[in-house]
Amino acid sequence: MNKSVKITADSTCDLSPELCRALGVTLAPLYITAGDRSFRDGVDISPADIFRHVDTHGTMCATSAVNIFDYEKLFGEHAPHCEAVIHICLGKDFSACYQNAKAAAESFANVHVVDSQSLSSGSGIIVYDAALMAKDGMPAAHILEKIERDTALVDCSFVIDRLDYLHKGGRCSGMEALGARLLHIKPSIEVSDGRMGVGKKYKGSFQKCLQQYVGDKLEDIDSVDTQRIFITHPMCPDDIVEAVKAAVTRRAAFGECIVSKAGCTISSHCGPLTLGIIFKRKA
Repeated sequence: MNKSVKITADSTCDLSPELCRALGVTLAPLYITAGDRSFRDGVDISPADIFRHVDTHGTMCATSAVNIFDYEKLFGEHAPHCEAVIHICLGKDFSACYQNAKAAAESFANVHVVDSQSLSSGSGIIVYDAALMAKDGMPAAHILEKIERDTALVDCSFVIDRLDYLHKGGRCSGMEALGARLLHIKPSIEVSDGRMGVGKKYKGSFQKCLQQYVGDKLEDIDSVDTQRIFITHPMCPDDIVEAVKAAVTRRAAFGECIVSKAGCTISSHCGPLTLGIIFKRKA
């Protein structure tokens, strides 16, 4: 056994394959059900596949947690060779992933499971930090202490252009979806204390609303940790993404501004035109 710490995470952290390889992070894919077929998130299904399924069949895809067996297999591949495995989960109130990972970890003395209290790049920013610390040779106890403290500092939110995916998934009424479309309302979805809720409701074109959203989220720039920010979306046009990136960089000189593609979980619930900026607040 060497002294390295292995970082693993749920596929819902929405870190790209390239970034995972560079950071040495291994992902546990959630399951996506489309019709009568089951797929692994990011392995044999993509957000584009989900959108095609919805457009073709008019029915939503369903997501399900990583099972205990899959977690045991993942941990078993790495735990014997490392000082520790730190697995960072999708927030426990969003899925059974955390409970399943904790059950699987009971078979290993050196596997630690962390509730990210978030989703998408809200989890990803914690995974990223943990992986950098592991690459720097920091001990598992130090990494765990840091990331468990930092989960409360993550500011994770998204603006949704259309509510039809939320409506089809039973998360808002048809009247709400129709009203939002007629009034050009774009709601922001905020993650707070491990739960999702509706934040500010913007009005106008998607691009205009995103500019207002960036201004609101980064208004108190002195409270923002400017080391790193994610701009995460499933399939927004390049010009919209670049306009958001420009708005972000006008507000502050972030050390890293990472554009990330949202994975199948966010995509299946929110649709193709969804975009969020994710960062940490200062302690």
